[in-house]
Amino acid sequence: MSTGDMRRVMRLLTAVERTPEQERRAVLTRERCVEQDASHRHQGISLDVSVAQALDELLAGTLTASEGPAYSYAFHQLVAGFFSDTTDLGVWRRPSWFYSMDEELAAHGVAPDLCPGSFLFNGPPIRLPHPGDAFPSIGVFPADRAGSLADAYESVLDRLDPDYRETAARFAELMRFEAEEWASAKRMGQTPDTIFFWFC
Repeated sequence: MSTGDMRRVMRLLTAVERTPEQERRAVLTRERCVEQDASHRHQGISLDVSVAQALDELLAGTLTASEGPAYSYAFHQLVAGFFSDTTDLGVWRRPSWFYSMDEELAAHGVAPDLCPGSFLFNGPPIRLPHPGDAFPSIGVFPADRAGSLADAYESVLDRLDPDYRETAARFAELMRFEAEEWASAKRMGQTPDTIFFWFC
């Protein structure tokens, strides 16, 4: 999970002519994509489209594949250059477990759009080729709603099934922190509008 201004990412992706700062960001992101391709090769992972090529295509607005994880990896690397350092949420064996957690939270009155299944896997703010398998997966959540999510989870923690309580408490803690950071940034005239989730 990381937080930042998604508008800066989108401006880079849609720029007709990049500013020097945008060009610098694009070069740095491409270097990270090349490193990720090298890591994939070392692990014996072969992609039809490399992550570096996927980034070039995203920046050019001309995607050549209809499916493949490289575009998700490239978008993640692009976001990483603009967003805060990553916070590790934890390890879960099955993403589908979060939908069971949704049912538990909803049974106690938590609004559907605050349940984790609604934002952990809702995808990036642009259309990307489907990754093909379950991973990698992208989710986004409005930073200005982090306080509402923390309030909702905190209000039901003591009533949740023990199987879900620890995860709900972790989300509440993180979102409370994000709400405070968002309020502080807003006072300083900054705009961290999006919380970005990455599952791999």
